[in-house]
Amino acid sequence: MSLETIKKPEKTCNDPNCPFHGSLKIRGRILEGVVVSAKMDKTVIVRRDYVKYVPKYKRYERRHSRIPAHNPPCINATENDIVKIAECRPISKTVSFVVIEKMEK
Repeated sequence: MSLETIKKPEKTCNDPNCPFHGSLKIRGRILEGVVVSAKMDKTVIVRRDYVKYVPKYKRYERRHSRIPAHNPPCINATENDIVKIAECRPISKTVSFVVIEKMEK
């Protein structure tokens, strides 16, 4: 899946780290998750839930991961939004993903 298959946001922005209006290129993985924190400036925390198989007990356990992602002003995801994030070059020490689409609330 590439950026051409994702619909562009209606709003525009002048953020250089926006994949639609800036010069940021996306590569690698594209993931979905829920925004659990939007308190930082232009950054959100996305929670992904998944299951992991434990061979010893022949059962599955639920796990989660929290991924910091850049939130461009044209998308402006808030808490409890289901978003699609894409891997990009490192923007800061912890941020290597960018929000590319807001799916639903």
